Amino acid sequence: MSLPGAAELLAALDATWPAHSMEVQDGWLLRDGAGGGKRVSAATRDRPGALVAHAENWMRARGERPLFRMGPGDEDLDAALAGLGYAVLDPSLIYAAPASALAQKPPPVSLFDIWPPLAIMREIWAAGGIGDARLAVMARAPQPRTGLIARRDDRAVGVGFVAVQAQIAMLHAVEVVPGMRRRGIGALILGGAAHWAQAQGASWMALAVTEANTGAAALYKRAGMAAACGYHYREAPR
Repeated sequence: MSLPGAAELLAALDATWPAHSMEVQDGWLLRDGAGGGKRVSAATRDRPGALVAHAENWMRARGERPLFRMGPGDEDLDAALAGLGYAVLDPSLIYAAPASALAQKPPPVSLFDIWPPLAIMREIWAAGGIGDARLAVMARAPQPRTGLIARRDDRAVGVGFVAVQAQIAMLHAVEVVPGMRRRGIGALILGGAAHWAQAQGASWMALAVTEANTGAAALYKRAGMAAACGYHYREAPR
């Protein structure tokens, strides 16, 4: 079974972790992330030949440093931005696998799908740098969506968020509490997310991880996921 293509995966990434608002102007998709981070704020090209200055002007008028996401097919734009002094940020890979290959029904009382998130889920996310603006991103995601909370030794030890778009379930915001890492919590969340996704009719499980996060990448590879496509950001020098 062939993995979904880059366009499908990036569309699912955007749909399940959506910007506050988006405009299509002058060949660009321009995003207002409302403080939710690069993924919901970066501009992407909507058609070849779109002028960089148009997107730059839109972002600068909002008091933002211009930020673009580069994916497959953007090699010419990437080179142009490099020539303008734009720095590379967060090279990332999207991993994917059939949901059926990953799905594992969680053992009793080990993992729960809950929405809206409980206070303890919010606390774990906040401790990992995932604050209110990113929780607002989750709340904007289309149905079906849910939060995941892992438990061990009678306490909450990890969280995640998953949503489905066009047969692709995307797992976001996985956070395991310090002291419980490398103890199978990430694998529990991944398997439980795929189990939940199958029940929603999803065929694929996918997620994005920075290339620098080698520990997470190793986990996903061990689980049977494969890198399907990559992307990175380019940020203006000032």
